Amino acid sequence: MIITIDGPAGTGKSSVAHEVAQRLGFDFLDTGAMYRAVALAALRTQTPINNESAIAALARRTNLDFDWSDHPPRLLLDGQPVGPDLRGHQTTEASSVIAANPGVREELVGRQRQFGFDRPNLVTEGRDQGTVVFPGAQLKFYLDATPQERARRRARQSGLPEAEILAEIISRDARDTTRRVGALKPAADARRLDTTFLTEDQVVQTIVDAAREHMPSNRA
Repeated sequence: MIITIDGPAGTGKSSVAHEVAQRLGFDFLDTGAMYRAVALAALRTQTPINNESAIAALARRTNLDFDWSDHPPRLLLDGQPVGPDLRGHQTTEASSVIAANPGVREELVGRQRQFGFDRPNLVTEGRDQGTVVFPGAQLKFYLDATPQERARRRARQSGLPEAEILAEIISRDARDTTRRVGALKPAADARRLDTTFLTEDQVVQTIVDAAREHMPSNRA
């Protein structure tokens, strides 16, 4: 079973997906970490992030894998763990630009599908998992929340000013929903969950219950 969890930044996709995977005994694929890793590689090699062909070439030659024995799985960039730089503010900003690069998306979509083939019981989160990467997934969810609530959550996590984060979220939503490939939108058959007034545990339990209902042993 593949379960996709899509949605904009700040809706809790990663933490929800990881917890769902833990409760079901599935693997967890953090696709956002893959785009961040390409962004980090670009920053480290001083490759201009707006140079589409150079960034696409960088993505093709960069080795991305996960240490699946860790919980959550730890991303390896060219065989090495990346540490806190992966979630740094500079990497986050660069990854938003790089994620709109068609060549990068083509490369990483292929790698994500391979992970799904190699690890068939998978919970995967991102922005195009149910629409592009795994359109045939058995269960699809789309998490959302108001921009204000998403900014509040990010500010609590990062310590950055909430107004600054809100402006970044609005800007990123505009980029993600209008980009040429892999635009952010719910799959037609996705179940939409507004997490604005839900706890993380409530969201996780909703997805876990749905998954257990779809497992073969629970179907007539």
